[in-house]
Amino acid sequence: MKKQNDVTLGDAIKDLLNTYSLNTKLDEVKLLDAWRDTLGTMINNHTQKIYVQNRKLFVKLDNAALKNELMYSKTKLIQSLNEHVGRPVIDELIIS
Repeated sequence: MKKQNDVTLGDAIKDLLNTYSLNTKLDEVKLLDAWRDTLGTMINNHTQKIYVQNRKLFVKLDNAALKNELMYSKTKLIQSLNEHVGRPVIDELIIS
């Protein structure tokens, strides 16, 4: 017999994440994984540093030609990474 205050485990975890505002951090981690999955191993190997701060993705690359190429497709990269996560996580991409 099911009690009225029973909650599924999935719903309890969602409530916990919402209560402690962990969804944002979880989405940021998913976004960093999306960088590797979306852009492939070659670009990931040239990525020296990557982090999210204030809805901006900061990426430091060790290859100037690659940096220049990615600068031209910033808007498309932002859209693709956000779609991979399933919600808008970043608004801006800063490549250095």
